[in-house]
Amino acid sequence: MDGLDASRSVDTAPHRTAIGHSYGTTLTGCGMSGAKDSDGPPFAGVSTTSRATDTTQKVSSELYDLMGLKGKATWPGPGVMECSGKDPEKYFTTFHSWTFTPASPGELDGVMERLRKELPGHGWKVVGFEPDSSRNKNLTLTADNDAEKHSVKITHWAKDQPPKLNFFVVSGCYQVPDGEKAG
Repeated sequence: MDGLDASRSVDTAPHRTAIGHSYGTTLTGCGMSGAKDSDGPPFAGVSTTSRATDTTQKVSSELYDLMGLKGKATWPGPGVMECSGKDPEKYFTTFHSWTFTPASPGELDGVMERLRKELPGHGWKVVGFEPDSSRNKNLTLTADNDAEKHSVKITHWAKDQPPKLNFFVVSGCYQVPDGEKAG
C-alpha cells in the first residue's frame, strides 16, 4: 500500500478545532516521555503547524501501511488543536482522525491482535488493549510512539455494517517558532 496521501484526502489543509482537548491530553499522556511537566502531553519540539500536520499525516500513513489491508480510508486530513493547559498562541497539538473500511469485511478478523503484536516492532508501545465503554464493547488499542511523539487510538467497530477501524492519531505538544502564532 502507498499509505495515506494528500491526493486521497478530502481536505488536506490543517484546520484548528476545539474538539478533543481532554481526549488528546488523555491519549498523549499515556506514556510518551519528554513532557515538560507531568500534567500534560509531552513536548514534541518546535514546529510550524504545517510541518507538524505533515508529520502527523506521515504517522497515519505508516499505520495504514502496517495494516497491510486493501480497502478505503476516509478522513478530512490532519488538524490542529490547542495544547491543554498551554498558551494557545504559542503551543498546539495535531490530530488525524480517519476510518478504514476493508475491501472484504472478513479481512478485519484478527487485525487488532496482529497490530497489538506488530506495533512494538515499529516503535510503538501498546498501553491499552480492551473493549471500550460503548454498548457494543468495541475493541480498542491505544499505543504511544516516544520517538515520533504521537499516540494512536484504534477502535474496531466490528458490529457496524460493514465493519471498520477508526484511527485517532494525536501528537504531543508543539511550540511555534519565535515570532509566530499557532493559529
